[in-house]
Amino acid sequence: MASAPPLAVYAFRATVGGQSAAFSEISGLAIERETATYSHGLSHWEGETLLTFPSVKHRQVSLKRGVMAGDGSFYGWLVGADAESRPMDVSLLDSEGTPKVTWRIKEAIPIRMTGPSFSASSNEVAIDTLDVMVAGVSVVQGG
Repeated sequence: MASAPPLAVYAFRATVGGQSAAFSEISGLAIERETATYSHGLSHWEGETLLTFPSVKHRQVSLKRGVMAGDGSFYGWLVGADAESRPMDVSLLDSEGTPKVTWRIKEAIPIRMTGPSFSASSNEVAIDTLDVMVAGVSVVQGG
């Protein structure tokens, strides 16, 4: 029984508003909820109770070494004066560019974008690092 070859972990695509940008590294994707410890009146006999609340926690996600084509909605979202929350998909692509795993992000807000150091003798990317605050992460198979 032959197994599928491992996925290349260097090909990611972030999509916002129907426009995509390709990145070679993404870190910080996690599903996390706020938690609190509640001590009830009988806690010295029964112990403390850990409650999980349905509110989601915002986390910082870093997208590194990326390129985007054109001057569309993705670029407008990054450089806009008002940081507005938008849904975003982050996909891990196979060697043909087909999404194999997609992280759906309900709310994403850009907080910082840095460009590379430009040099005529190097082949640098258009975005060195894009940091976004995200909440409401879920994982789906495929795209």
